[in-house]
Amino acid sequence: MKTSAELDAFAARLGHAFKQPEFLIRAVTHPSIASETRPDNQRQEFLGDRVLGLVIAEALLDADPSAAEGQLAPRFNALVRKETCAAVARDIDIGVVLRLGRSEMMSGGRRKDALLADAMEAVIAAVHQDAGFAAARDVVLQLWKSRIETVEGDARDPKTSLQEWAQARGLAPPTYEAIGREGPDHAPMFTVEARLSTGEAETARATSKRAAEQASAKALLARVEAA
Repeated sequence: MKTSAELDAFAARLGHAFKQPEFLIRAVTHPSIASETRPDNQRQEFLGDRVLGLVIAEALLDADPSAAEGQLAPRFNALVRKETCAAVARDIDIGVVLRLGRSEMMSGGRRKDALLADAMEAVIAAVHQDAGFAAARDVVLQLWKSRIETVEGDARDPKTSLQEWAQARGLAPPTYEAIGREGPDHAPMFTVEARLSTGEAETARATSKRAAEQASAKALLARVEAA
């Protein structure tokens, strides 16, 4: 089975030459365009999630042999969460090669975190199916390298940390309010305000409410810790 020039270029960015390109073709096929003769990537997504988890777990153990489970768990979660998978997918421009139905294309599917993250996991599975676990591990470690090296900072969940900061001082939990929404339905931008019961507040903008909450919490935590 032949692949397009775009898929060949994507495989080069991925760092894996497929002997069985049908695995890659399936990995970039969204359910919105699937048919009996064109299977989608959902089963690969399921497999890729597990392969990614094992690779990242091993990498964290190797990176810090003395770390306790309580230290490893938040690092692991930071590296395998959907937002991280979507960010890695953007690094190698998966969106360009995604095969989507018309409705998904019209609604900005190539930019959606959920679609990108699912496709990233499916592509990891495709490498595993094509060449085995060692090849998939090499791809993951290369793509996640910088994130594994800096995960300690990323693993600190801002909303949890801000709540712990407030509770340690006898304050009520922080509140989050969506105060703005801009842009079209397929590419919205949310503004969220994080506020402490003492009145300190910070706002942040992001493409999802959850991301905006995290960003506003991070900004507010930095502010109160510096005070």
